[in-house]
Amino acid sequence: MRAGGGAVAAWVLYDWAYGAFTTVVTTFVFATYFTQAVAPDPVRGAALWAWMQAAAGVMIALLSVPLGAIADRGGRRRPMLATATLLMAGCTLALWTVHPRIADMARALWLVGIGTVAFEVATVFYNAMLPDLAAPGRLGRLSMLGWGAGYAGGLICLALCLVLLVFPHPPRFGLDPAAAEPVRATALLAGLWLLAFAWPACVFVPERAARAPWGTALRLGLADLRGVLVAAWQGRALRRYLLARLLFMDGLTTLFAFGGIYAAGQFGLTATEVLEFGIGLNVAAGLGALGFAFVEDRIGAKATVLAALACLTALSTALLLIHGRGTFWVLGHLLGLFVGPAQAASRSLLAQMAPAGARAAYFGLFALSGRVTGFVGPAALGLATAAFASQRAGMAVIVVLLAGGALALLGVPSPAAEAGPPGAAGDQQQPGQLRDQQQRRQQRLQA
Repeated sequence: MRAGGGAVAAWVLYDWAYGAFTTVVTTFVFATYFTQAVAPDPVRGAALWAWMQAAAGVMIALLSVPLGAIADRGGRRRPMLATATLLMAGCTLALWTVHPRIADMARALWLVGIGTVAFEVATVFYNAMLPDLAAPGRLGRLSMLGWGAGYAGGLICLALCLVLLVFPHPPRFGLDPAAAEPVRATALLAGLWLLAFAWPACVFVPERAARAPWGTALRLGLADLRGVLVAAWQGRALRRYLLARLLFMDGLTTLFAFGGIYAAGQFGLTATEVLEFGIGLNVAAGLGALGFAFVEDRIGAKATVLAALACLTALSTALLLIHGRGTFWVLGHLLGLFVGPAQAASRSLLAQMAPAGARAAYFGLFALSGRVTGFVGPAALGLATAAFASQRAGMAVIVVLLAGGALALLGVPSPAAEAGPPGAAGDQQQPGQLRDQQQRRQQRLQA
């Protein structure tokens, strides 16, 4: 039975909600506040922040696939999504207590680290809902729409933080700038934003799998875990897909982490200009995702990812060769147009590959492939920069990762879209028939 428009809207609204965490906490506001005001100095602050993100990546690797398997078996994606979301929002709200002093440094790292793990785990359950909400021929459209909403929601929340809290002098609402209250209050706004817009997905998106007791879900989910991991290793298509995503996500992560540093070092952008460029890059990524919403359903998810990666590779190469500041702004924002489509189409591609009874577990692998080697890109960039004494040589690592991801993806067969609305066949099938259908589909992916 096809999900109603309310369920689809609730799902898209969740993307809109959690964009606030990435923009306000991990990218633009709180990360800068931590390195500049909480840590002893910016260099040590950046190092501690990187180590915290690495530790969060390890926890995500350990938790995402097992929790996905348990959610699949227990029919409890919504309550598990709600739990992870509440944890993420709670950690975000608690960042208000982080004062500009070294004594609060550990608290800040713990809160952001736990919030980051909760964020990634929440996306496992959230992404697994996608195939139940749209017909196979419209998965790409909905995935792109959600991804675009995520960029838009995050940027609007960021804009409100800057306009209402950070920029006004004197500060509004009686906030004390000596205690960094205008900046700390952005965590309160981001946390309330999450709670305000995330809850509909936890209530209105239908649960397709039959509900099972928690003990049964735990036992069967962990029993299924080995089968999911074996299928991922033995299935050439899935293995190549995860390798491809691992490579190009490392490239995109490194691009966003070091793009501002490169802009400042090679083109003389000030801190304010770097912020403006970063915001513009996110706007372009959101517009790109929305613009590709109808393209993907016409040409397929794999072709969309390949096209986006080809454009990203070409534009990244051009950015290494040019020297004009104006050209950098133009090419940089053009590059942003293809970031959102690459990410959103990779989500819908896995949604088409994953068997119905193990979607959350497969999206656990999806989360894992985006985080487990997140240190490789920055480490390779640092080594190349030091070896050649050149920022341009270091940034060339991004081109290699993007191109490598595209080449790996070429060997992944495009999954055939099945006709009919989601659940139309599965709702009428007996468990044995559904299991046989999943096994046949898995055999096709392993071929």
